[in-house]
Amino acid sequence: MLAKPSTMKQLLSVSPQLGPLLQGARKAAGLNQTQLASRLGLSQSRVSALEQNPGSITVDQLLALCAALGLEVQVGSKGGQPPAQDWRVSEPPPSTEW
Repeated sequence: MLAKPSTMKQLLSVSPQLGPLLQGARKAAGLNQTQLASRLGLSQSRVSALEQNPGSITVDQLLALCAALGLEVQVGSKGGQPPAQDWRVSEPPPSTEW
């Protein structure tokens, strides 16, 4: 689930839902693709590709995009049920490669 405090909360269940959400968040932040690309160290065409084909985004890329757009990612179990097993973050992820 992606959420921006007090203004947006969106549940995602399939990757095609992510593209319009990222595009909308970018526009709401007053950024064009070139400006967002500059913040991320990417080309404008790569930002466009990520918005049009969000299934190609890695978790690291998603987190970087969300940070640049003032969004956060929250993970929870469906329907508020507790997870089947205990899950925790054990170490930081490696650096992001685009």
